[in-house]
Amino acid sequence: MSMATRTDAQSPVPHLADSHDLIRVHGARENNLKDVSVEIPKRRLTVFTGVSGSGKSSLVFDTIASESQRLINETYSAFLQGFMPTLARPEVDVLDGLTTVISVDQQRMGGDPRSTVGTATDVNAMLRILFSRLGQPHIGSPKAFSFNIASISGAGAVTLERGGRTVKERRDFSITGGMCPRCEGRGSVTDIDLTHLYDDSKSLAEGALTVPGYKAGGWNYRLYSESGLVDANKPIREYTERERHDFLHREPTRMKIAGINMTYEGLIPRVQKSMLSKDKEAMQPHIREFVERAVTFTTCPACDGTRLTEGARSSKIAGISIADACAMQISDLAAWVRGLDEPSVAPLLTTLQHTLDSFVEIGLGYLSLDRPSGTLSGGEAQRVKMIRHLGSSLTDVTYVFDEPTTGLHPHDIQRMNGLLLRLRDKGNTVLVVEHKPEVIAIADHVVDLGPGAGTAGGTVCFEGTVEGLRAGDTITGRHLDDRAAVKETVRKPTGHLPIRGATAHNLRGVDVDVPLGLLCVVTGVAGSGKSSLVHGSIPAGAGVVSVDQGAIRGSRRSNPATYTGLLDPIRKAFAKAGGVKPALFSANSEGACPTCNGAGVIYTDLAMMAGVATTCEDCEGKRFQASVLEYHLGGRDISEVLAMSVTEAEEFFGAGEARTPAAHRVLQRLADVGLGYLTLGQPLTTLSGGERQRLKLATHMAEKGGVYVLDEPTAGLHLADVEQLLGLLDRLVDSGKSVIVVEHHQAVMAHADWIIDLGPGAGHDGGRVVFEGTPADLVTARSTLTGEHLAAYVGG
Repeated sequence: MSMATRTDAQSPVPHLADSHDLIRVHGARENNLKDVSVEIPKRRLTVFTGVSGSGKSSLVFDTIASESQRLINETYSAFLQGFMPTLARPEVDVLDGLTTVISVDQQRMGGDPRSTVGTATDVNAMLRILFSRLGQPHIGSPKAFSFNIASISGAGAVTLERGGRTVKERRDFSITGGMCPRCEGRGSVTDIDLTHLYDDSKSLAEGALTVPGYKAGGWNYRLYSESGLVDANKPIREYTERERHDFLHREPTRMKIAGINMTYEGLIPRVQKSMLSKDKEAMQPHIREFVERAVTFTTCPACDGTRLTEGARSSKIAGISIADACAMQISDLAAWVRGLDEPSVAPLLTTLQHTLDSFVEIGLGYLSLDRPSGTLSGGEAQRVKMIRHLGSSLTDVTYVFDEPTTGLHPHDIQRMNGLLLRLRDKGNTVLVVEHKPEVIAIADHVVDLGPGAGTAGGTVCFEGTVEGLRAGDTITGRHLDDRAAVKETVRKPTGHLPIRGATAHNLRGVDVDVPLGLLCVVTGVAGSGKSSLVHGSIPAGAGVVSVDQGAIRGSRRSNPATYTGLLDPIRKAFAKAGGVKPALFSANSEGACPTCNGAGVIYTDLAMMAGVATTCEDCEGKRFQASVLEYHLGGRDISEVLAMSVTEAEEFFGAGEARTPAAHRVLQRLADVGLGYLTLGQPLTTLSGGERQRLKLATHMAEKGGVYVLDEPTAGLHLADVEQLLGLLDRLVDSGKSVIVVEHHQAVMAHADWIIDLGPGAGHDGGRVVFEGTPADLVTARSTLTGEHLAAYVGG
């Protein structure tokens, strides 16, 4: 045996198991990939670069991560697979050497009003157990501290078989939950401002109702004026108690109105069902505006916004209730937990302590556990998802990150780099999709996709080291060392937007004059209060167009043409040319192919197996009826127009027989934001994060407003595209607009006319203005973290 061991040790032949040190991808064709073949080293940090839309996410997420997830799902029983999302095998010839993939993407966390940072990370679950064991007075199990569980009790007779006889017994039960009964665990209650529903000085006959769609003479109006329950000629303020109740609150009642059987219902429940329960994003603009005016959200008076019952708030540990703990800044909560010394719950305290320390380490110590998860930015959501992987003992897994530095100040990027390297050094494969040169610099291996975006991308332009990329002749290589210079001359403000005593979130009574008529950049570390100042203190509405980072909602049927409103003038132009209805030229309406209902493909559900999508044989994937395709505009049918790229369509609708000024204007805006390569009919679900944000920007540019507020417009943008974005911002300012940008990218800071820097730290260490002035003054002063990093960037 000792002989065998010695021979083995001397043997130069490596073990066969050690030869699988590459992830091999051959012939990947997902989305716009063109038979891509790469070999990615395992247990190394590989960064995927390339312009937005070049195919990075298609290769990393839709091919490698998707196939790994599918193979893992196949190891479960068919019963379990029935509950899991079904994944189709990616379009790829060979995928070899895969390991278990943990995806940490930028998908926004659920916007459910009851989802908070604490519930999303399991910290609340641990706190509930802690308070149920140590809290005084003791009020019950962990359920008694949960704002998602209501208190219920009941009693009744149950029938059971015992000893061959049927016996009836009385049973009662009760569950003590922590949900505040008034707001049902939401922390806020909604009120309808009745003055926006009707004018009480008028009678129904005089047109008192002011709700959209309730015009005098319409059916919605006649429902009330001809119901017989109220006097239509009497001003609403003179109604009796009974009439007022019937008008506003009556339960649904079947009755004959104007000779037709209808269901009568009070105005408030009717408006709630028809408008307030719908997704605000999907509403028509005039209805959304009405809802925003008519509905007021106020902090719940019963629980003071804590979401919890009085009992849950009364139980305390060392003078702190669970509501107090959730409202604390996480860095303070970590210090409080560290001070608890209770051997009976030691394992729980250790785990809780580790999770809270991970928040601080990853730069999210400024959050509180009661922060609704829907309000987190994309970058914050991604880092919250990273929390559970930081202390993991797993090795030899593949971590996949989607731009982990989004929303991070240059100061925080170094910390993120340290975390990525730590995951790699534990023996894991780390794959990162990224644009920031600071992250590209720490890569062991770089895969650069391109050369362009959309159909002009999808090929590997470079594979190798960072030095090789820098020397190589690719777009990324050429722009890697780009540095924007600080402006020599800056524009002078044409006026000021005064903000006084701003206290949203962590702001400390901030007084600042935001200059108008120029490019103003708001900077500061993540959590310093930038978004609170810009979105919370600058009133939206009158002349202010706000473009935030909220996700674009879109199904397979949505595409750039439908989202931007471009399809309306195109349909009208086709209808006018053919002398038919515009609805014929919609694949979601009358013109849809009846076989596939305008989807272009037929989906076959195969239960726990991946569904199969086959191109519709009748319309050959064109989505329209054959009769619709006989109508032409400028020699093209509607399906050929939807297959055009933005650049092609801009030329097509700009002149000649197909000239359509309304369509041309939208296409110009899309080209302005760098989306000239997108096809008009490309499903929104296939767009990358950077593309979606620019699509949103192009849509908002149509709005009439003097002040544009942009939230990190460089998110998801390649270094080469930042230059184009700066040109667009300059054009907006030169056309007489004021542009206010919340941004971390040093190129945008250097290009600004004025900088407002918040800080000095995050959370309660921030919330103050630490610098106001020109970029040149900031570089000279170097008085803040932003100043130091900007000076290093411009070589000042």
